[in-house]
Amino acid sequence: MIDSTANIHPSSVIEEGAVIGANVHIGPFCFVGANVEIGEGTVLKSHVVVNGHTRIGKDNQIYQFASIGEVNQDLKYAGEPTRVEIGDRNRIRESVTIHRGTTQGGNLTKIGSDNLLMVNAHIAHDCVIGNRCIFANNATLGGHVTVDDFAIIGGMTAVHQWCTIGAHVMVGGCSGVAQDVPPYVIAQGNHATPFGINIEGLKRRGFSKEALHAIRNAYKLLYRSGKTLDEVKPEIEELAKQHSEVQPFCDFFARSTRGLIR
Repeated sequence: MIDSTANIHPSSVIEEGAVIGANVHIGPFCFVGANVEIGEGTVLKSHVVVNGHTRIGKDNQIYQFASIGEVNQDLKYAGEPTRVEIGDRNRIRESVTIHRGTTQGGNLTKIGSDNLLMVNAHIAHDCVIGNRCIFANNATLGGHVTVDDFAIIGGMTAVHQWCTIGAHVMVGGCSGVAQDVPPYVIAQGNHATPFGINIEGLKRRGFSKEALHAIRNAYKLLYRSGKTLDEVKPEIEELAKQHSEVQPFCDFFARSTRGLIR
């Protein structure tokens, strides 16, 4: 079904069954598969491929040569009807690739809203991306990676499969992330190691001085106390009772599966 207000260039191919919302603009030489749904106000600039069981929300800007919902690169994939879901107001720049999920990974690759994916970023199968994240040029996620809200992944950085990147994290360019990065942390290097708290980013997002102080104290317990993770967990949990901004550390420890960067 194609809404009457959609603007579709005659050179583009829209397979029967696709759902194209109001005021969608599809430029020249695009392909939209039969199981695709594109929400109101989204723009496909030109030469964009959207395939598979893919749902894209409202007011997204998708630039030329992006490929969304295509067959993933997991050799176990056997054509199952796995999915891609993308939220609203994302900017997906040139040559970005976002692959469909796998049955082993929950069937879904999911991207939230208000994200910026710069040129040639790659989001592999079964990744889950939050809101207001930035992926710089050539940032690459392996399969099953989770990236929480407000994270920034620098250019030419690769994240190993199954890793988790916490909220408000900043990973510097040309890094290799092989383990989980706790919230608020700046990480850099190959393999990436911690370099303090993302203070400037947190200030821009309105964190108070008291909250920043508490987060810094949690970081010091985690990385500068000389104690093991099991030893500092109770101390950070106690700190979180006094400062809610520290609670994401505790929640992150419960989710982490690959161990923390050290």
